[in-house]
Amino acid sequence: MKIRAEEASQLQLVEREDIDDEEDLFESIDKLISAGINAGDVKKLQDAGIYTCNGLMMHTKKNLTGIKGLSEAKVDKICEAAEKIVNVGYITGSDALLRRKSVIRITTGSQALDELLGGGIETSAITEAFGEFRSGKTQLAHTLCVSTQLPTNMRGGNGKVAYIDTEGTFRPDRIIPIAERFGMDPAAVLGNIIYARAYTYEHQYNLLLGLAAKMSGEQFRLLIVDSVIALFRVDFTGRGELAERQQKLAQMLSRLTKIAEEFNVAVYMTNQVIADPGGGVFISDPKKPAGGHVLAHAATIRLMFRKGKGEQRVCKVFDAPNLPEAEAISFYLNFSVKFF
Repeated sequence: MKIRAEEASQLQLVEREDIDDEEDLFESIDKLISAGINAGDVKKLQDAGIYTCNGLMMHTKKNLTGIKGLSEAKVDKICEAAEKIVNVGYITGSDALLRRKSVIRITTGSQALDELLGGGIETSAITEAFGEFRSGKTQLAHTLCVSTQLPTNMRGGNGKVAYIDTEGTFRPDRIIPIAERFGMDPAAVLGNIIYARAYTYEHQYNLLLGLAAKMSGEQFRLLIVDSVIALFRVDFTGRGELAERQQKLAQMLSRLTKIAEEFNVAVYMTNQVIADPGGGVFISDPKKPAGGHVLAHAATIRLMFRKGKGEQRVCKVFDAPNLPEAEAISFYLNFSVKFF
């Protein structure tokens, strides 16, 4: 189905107020003012990157008292007010099932890959793709930049995309043929992608903190981090710094999880692989994802990519809570060509 260029931006971005379900996703931090919290204290929370009551409840009181100008007494009062606005207690299994209906599955552009993933990349979850160089991880990221902007009735996410690039592999010129393949206006598609190049792990984390302000005011459906581990492997060296590296990595992954659940966005992060000497003699090319157990536990869905014949690539569900494990499927690296 082709989308006329003049209609593309309207189809991609339905206004937030026109979507009833969006109102239930998060409560604005401004609601604390009507609950008796000083406007100046609310401003301090926003300056610290907290823009929703949901996001506030994802922080410990220790973290909140670290914000300049917020005492323990103020933090207690703020948390008490937020708890009255947001339900952070138990819910029934039926309510949990109802909440799952807000999850959107964004098409990958490949019918075979979508079937493997149960419909596409999930929102409110972290999808990790690991594999060797040129195995299709970044190419899929570029395709998702476009497919996320499709209307939901075309298996898209009807939202904007945030892209954090740690390896310098984002190519806006690659977006153009992919957008054309979907019948979309390339200029409108590129305009709905916000991009940042990160150079240190601290820079990478700070970029995540700044997303809350954007996502609370505009409709985003995808956050891409390509790759999640690269800067940590550069900025921390040797076994002596391994514990600190894993702690910092865990903090960043925790932030990604909170963003996914707070704003109902899909987080797609790529990961590198390392040699696995203990892989066994029966494995011809033993490799495992970098990041250790910290990263393994943070990812909701883990996908292993490897090269096939020619432009063919193979994706295997390595770990997922609701997908069959060890199922492999083939797709093609050139996502700008319509092959299904």
